[in-house]
Amino acid sequence: MSTKREQYTAEMKTRLDELNQSIDALEAKANDAKHDVKEMYKAELKKVRHQSKVTMEKFDEMKLAGEDSWDKMVTEMEKLKGAFVHSFHYFKSQVK
Repeated sequence: MSTKREQYTAEMKTRLDELNQSIDALEAKANDAKHDVKEMYKAELKKVRHQSKVTMEKFDEMKLAGEDSWDKMVTEMEKLKGAFVHSFHYFKSQVK
């Protein structure tokens, strides 16, 4: 039987993996864009990839957190995930 912590960690990992896969798909679409917008897409992609990296690093920290800091780590993780999702949706809205 999994604990609440294990369930949260598994669900977060799945969500982050899905977002990163979606970024890969959008990157492929952005690479097919005309040159004038391609540069804009590259800049936005760089931002969203950075947000992904920061979020994944915090996720790795959270997995190793002790019980005494778990709740704080979850709160921080939720904020970072929210920022990552926002960055992703903005990038997605830019890729036509």
